[in-house]
Amino acid sequence: MKILVCVKEVAELVDQPGIRADRQWIENDDSVDYRINYYDEFAMEEAVLIREQLGSVTIDAVSVGPDRVETTLRRALALGADNAVHIRTSGEEGYLPATAVARLIADFASKGGYDLILAGVMSEDCMERVTGPMIAALLKIPCATSVVEEKLEPGTGSILAVCELEGGVKETVRLSMPALLTVQSGINRPRYASLSNRLRAKSQPIEKINADTLGMADAGQSVHSVFVPEKTSGGIFIKGSPQEKAKTLVEILHERTIL
Repeated sequence: MKILVCVKEVAELVDQPGIRADRQWIENDDSVDYRINYYDEFAMEEAVLIREQLGSVTIDAVSVGPDRVETTLRRALALGADNAVHIRTSGEEGYLPATAVARLIADFASKGGYDLILAGVMSEDCMERVTGPMIAALLKIPCATSVVEEKLEPGTGSILAVCELEGGVKETVRLSMPALLTVQSGINRPRYASLSNRLRAKSQPIEKINADTLGMADAGQSVHSVFVPEKTSGGIFIKGSPQEKAKTLVEILHERTIL
């Protein structure tokens, strides 16, 4: 069995980032550190758990981005991936739309013979939740999102997935494989990378594929501009007894012609 885990690098933002001169993305200076996307760690752990359950499983990790993405892929190797694939972009395009990322990964995955593709439910930076479903659509395979529990059904070629819906409601679906799951945080508890895996990850070769050799057509969307929202006036804290607070609130609402 072959599993592909999609991982993404995200910026570790402590302070407000600088904006590039062309206003297309954040400034990639020395003050910005990058790491693996939080939700993708759960996808990687789920792949490792499946390997522990079935035994004969190969886990590949794939990521799209510039040269610095290698750090994220080495983290994926340390967490348990057997191989890592870097779909390399120039890094000059700034924000890469989810449609472009999905096309690149789908084109690569279509030649890999994967039985299962796993991805985090979303990325911490864009939070669009669409890359996984778009990969599935391009590959014409079934997809389940916000998965909080999964169970392979050996011999049937299918997988059961429990999906989290709104309001605490859950649904269980059965998907024929190959399939794609986007996993929610809480599906498992990602383990610490073992020393042997960390040592292996430092020196293991990473397969590199130039993005322009894959099927990335026009993404269909572009960034108009990136900016920091302007500060607006803050809220008002009303002090006093409950009666005084109520009276002050009514006066404010009258002043603003709300009442």
